[in-house]
Amino acid sequence: MKKYLFIFAISLVVSNALASSDQGGSLGNFITLNKKEAQFTFRTDRGIARVWVYSPTMMRITIGNKAFKAFDPYAVVAKPQKTNIRFENAESEFVIKTDSLMLRISKFPLRFTFETPDGQVINSDDRLGTFWDSEKVYAFKHLFPDEKFIGLGEKTGSLNRRGSAYIHWNTDNPHYRNWDDPLYSSIPFYIGLHNGLQYGIFLDNTTKTHFNFGAGNNRFSFFSAEGSQLDYYFIYHRNVEDIVKEYAGLTGKMPLPPRWGLGFQQCRWSYTPDKEVMEVATTFRDKKIPLDVLYLDIAYMDHYKVFTWNPKTFSNPKQLIGKLKTMGIHTMVIIDPGIKVEKGYQVYDEGVKNNYFIKYPDGSDYTGQVWPGWCHFPDFTKPAVRTWWGKQFSEMVNMGITGFWNDMNEIATWGKEVPPIVRLNVEGNETSYARFKNVYGMEMARATYEGTKKLMKGRRPLILTRSGFAGLQRYSAIWTGDNQATDNHMLLGIRLVNSFGLSGVPFAGYDVGGFGGDATPALYARWISLGTFSPFFRVHSAIGTRRSEPWSYGENTEKIAKHFIRLRYNLLPYIYSVFYEATQTGMPVQRSLALHYAHDSRTFYAAYENQYLLGPSFLIAPSKSTQKAVKVFLPKGDWYSFFSGKKYQGNSEVLVGCPLNEPAVFVKGGAIIPIQKQMQNSAENSGDTLEIHLYKGSSDNTFIYYEDNGTNYDYQKGVFYKRSVSYYPKENKIIFYPPEGSYITKFKMVRLQLHGFDELVNKVKVNGKKVAVIPEKRSYLAPYQKMEEKIQTVNFSISNKKIVLIW
Repeated sequence: MKKYLFIFAISLVVSNALASSDQGGSLGNFITLNKKEAQFTFRTDRGIARVWVYSPTMMRITIGNKAFKAFDPYAVVAKPQKTNIRFENAESEFVIKTDSLMLRISKFPLRFTFETPDGQVINSDDRLGTFWDSEKVYAFKHLFPDEKFIGLGEKTGSLNRRGSAYIHWNTDNPHYRNWDDPLYSSIPFYIGLHNGLQYGIFLDNTTKTHFNFGAGNNRFSFFSAEGSQLDYYFIYHRNVEDIVKEYAGLTGKMPLPPRWGLGFQQCRWSYTPDKEVMEVATTFRDKKIPLDVLYLDIAYMDHYKVFTWNPKTFSNPKQLIGKLKTMGIHTMVIIDPGIKVEKGYQVYDEGVKNNYFIKYPDGSDYTGQVWPGWCHFPDFTKPAVRTWWGKQFSEMVNMGITGFWNDMNEIATWGKEVPPIVRLNVEGNETSYARFKNVYGMEMARATYEGTKKLMKGRRPLILTRSGFAGLQRYSAIWTGDNQATDNHMLLGIRLVNSFGLSGVPFAGYDVGGFGGDATPALYARWISLGTFSPFFRVHSAIGTRRSEPWSYGENTEKIAKHFIRLRYNLLPYIYSVFYEATQTGMPVQRSLALHYAHDSRTFYAAYENQYLLGPSFLIAPSKSTQKAVKVFLPKGDWYSFFSGKKYQGNSEVLVGCPLNEPAVFVKGGAIIPIQKQMQNSAENSGDTLEIHLYKGSSDNTFIYYEDNGTNYDYQKGVFYKRSVSYYPKENKIIFYPPEGSYITKFKMVRLQLHGFDELVNKVKVNGKKVAVIPEKRSYLAPYQKMEEKIQTVNFSISNKKIVLIW
């Protein structure tokens, strides 16, 4: 008891000293505990803290200096799981245990330490703990000597965030450079790595937040928010993949996009008039360059007024969209949030009449200047506004438009500053714009998605946003904003998309070729080849810059671009299956090597930090357009050059050539890759034969092949075709397990192509029956592969029964 009183007295002196200083004050010392099921609420002499056990591997920590305020309603969708919890109340600490995670809470002062069940420290508060200073609240965390940090969404800089600091404050930054911050979206989720351990922290605060990963000090990392309350989730797993999956479950998984949204997309600011749109579309078809989506930027509108058409340059938009549709091309239109102040303009009149716009504190509508001139801005945090906004797309949907692109939604205005005092509704709880600025763009995308989904009556829309917050993946794809036509920006874009993937956003991309500035032919060719292996594949260029269609850079560049765009369509069965996995698990489509190889230091070398995986099987090592060779880190296992078939031993660093027509792309040993024949758009007949490419490996592997009609939501009713294909190298066996779902696959035959089997496979049995093995070079990939390797092919019919191949 004397020891208890002594500790309390010393801690009280320290706490009071901090409280009375100019530095602010810490959370202080424990006073009382209130326990209710999975929630533990601690009062201290300085504030209040709650621990809520969400799952065996996740806990939620909420800290306030007086009482808890209303929680932010936008990011988190998961509910707490029923969890086996053990609680201990010792003299100097509390201990909360699950089967997978342990939280120690010291009493004097109140501090948090997360440990593994066997007592390894995963993450712990610094001595400062939670700390209030002026109008901010901080969480200071002990910084381990070898600790690395990854994720945090759309952030420039290196893969490892150690030594850097960042701000979450959605900002229109059209000329951002390699270390600029902030950018267009905010995802306050990061993963820490040290001593073979990994954890994730999601700060669910929509205000301006700061993250410092040892920038300017070697003692602590910290995150902070405006105001007096912190609300964060702590996730622990034995690998990074499961942390990303649990975070994706917390903030919601993406819906399955339309298949055509994974094809090639062409955009320019701006294709105008309508005659030019048709010329571009016709040229794609005449040159037999595949295309699924053409974009209309702001010039299609009447004086930039959203939901209008320029009567001179787009006099018959329905006819235009119909013609594009007959060519197998979807139309995607830009829609900004600014509503021109103009009486008689229906959208403006309805917004004013129904109080749908953001307001000043005195109740008048806020006015900011953007493309149409002076504008009001819908308050998308108000449910009625989201419903109203969704209905505005009715005419466009009836015309046949299927894609909607939300831009300028940070909010971007001339002058780049919306007064922080303007008010948002926030589901009926009026709050300042400063507190919810970061969610504005996501809620616009939400209103667009929910409205168009309803109007399209069962068909899937494609939504693209520039701005967003944690959870944006539930409604929209995102791109990295106004990039520049440079090699450095090309590589930066790859890191940004990798980081999106680590932050729960699988459907992300960049403007191929660069939005601003003039790409060289070599840069365009290189960028197209990398875009082929990205989740979102769109070329986009700005007004006043060099044209950026594939034929704009000369005959040789056109040939390279054509080959790689075609390759994208060959790979659609693989890519669509990987997207399906993302909808089920939250696993990214484009995967930083840190997802699977976080504790191999080479993953973070500057020479290799741009490398990534597309799904589980492809490894891409990006290089500048001026490079003729690139050094590549190949993780453990066997790897094959995708283009030559040459085999490489993993756990190695190799120098390989990377001419413009052959980027450094590798396939993992054991990979199972479905490929289809050449197509001009995703809806074309893909023939009756599916190629399955099997690369010899040493470990068992399973690939989930997925297929549905690609356009509607029938898959949610079981109308899909999902089939596990497993490779067992020790048994020289591959099994096609019976499919799930009621959808009938469009393929009738399988052409199994074996790569890396140096010894001739001359005896193959399919369900016990011998079949011919054909040595050949013929493949749907023939235009892209040198075919130096020996490929052996087995042809057989598809059935819904188990199919076993043994050799």
